[in-house]
Amino acid sequence: MLETKLTRKLKVQYPLIQAPMAGGPTTPELVAAVSNAGGMGSLGAGYLSPDQIRIAIKEIRRLTDRPFGVNLFVFEEPNLSNDAIEGMNDYLNKYRAELGIASSPPIPQFAESFEEQVNVLLEENIPVFSFTFGIPSTGVIQAFKRQGTIVIGTATTVEEGIRLEEAGVDAVVAQGSEAGGHRGTFATNAADALIGTMALVPQMVDTLSIPVIASGGIMDGRGLAASLVLGASAVQMGTAFLTSAESGAHAAHKQKIVTSTEDATEVTFAYSGKAARGIRTEFMDDMRFYEGTIPDYPIQNVLTRDIRQAATRASNPEFMSLWAGQGLRLAKEQQAAAEIVKQTVEQARIVIGDLGRGV
Repeated sequence: MLETKLTRKLKVQYPLIQAPMAGGPTTPELVAAVSNAGGMGSLGAGYLSPDQIRIAIKEIRRLTDRPFGVNLFVFEEPNLSNDAIEGMNDYLNKYRAELGIASSPPIPQFAESFEEQVNVLLEENIPVFSFTFGIPSTGVIQAFKRQGTIVIGTATTVEEGIRLEEAGVDAVVAQGSEAGGHRGTFATNAADALIGTMALVPQMVDTLSIPVIASGGIMDGRGLAASLVLGASAVQMGTAFLTSAESGAHAAHKQKIVTSTEDATEVTFAYSGKAARGIRTEFMDDMRFYEGTIPDYPIQNVLTRDIRQAATRASNPEFMSLWAGQGLRLAKEQQAAAEIVKQTVEQARIVIGDLGRGV
């Protein structure tokens, strides 16, 4: 009943993809658990070194023989003066002092080499490659497709979806404004790309000729059923899995998710320099008063890394990046990922069955 062209192409049982959340939540255990349960697990590898990616892929393959995906960030060359970077680094010292860590630390490299990350994925011949923040070169996309890897891009507007289809991807994630974490916007201003999932999905479905994957605020079988009715070929769920037993999210992050409400999140540039939705924190509130320019991603992400890491060690959520979508009241605490998949699918079947009977 829930089979689609995309599930057949992906060789998975259910049209349910676990979102590739970078920064630790998508452990090999979580990825494998979702895949073993009939969905498709995804490794968020944007921050991982090539060696770390290879190790994680091997561990996933040890835990499952089912299809899985790996997601990377399409690197953007930042353009900002050294004065602006130094100004932000100095401003952040007040948070470092509060957390008891060194002030004005040396600035490390801004990001991992996208080319080297891609090479590892090609060498490992992964089943699915997904990406966000832009579009890789034609050469990269075609290299994956030549070896049979399914390629999935991320779009926050129909125009971005069109560009991705023209670039040759096999499917597009339609990321609604409700989605937690970083926005995948690349063709317009982030503030102009906050289209809700229910509005974005059918417009993208009607415009594109490739499968559309609904993402943003989808937490259970009702969201899955609604997305399929809107024409989506699958859903991508992130926040629902953040609190799972297998998730690598910090305990304080998980607790904030299960105790927060739908109005507790906002889109911020404060942590990384790129628009991202997360639960409001003291750091986000205070950074509103910064009079300088917040450096673009990945510079700001690197500048705040020591603060976020220190907050994690101290279990202080007010300085952590608590990425989450707007479906917070629907989050369940420490549930096994396989059970989340099972309950979502069972509920979707009931909802779709009720629709068919005119209930």
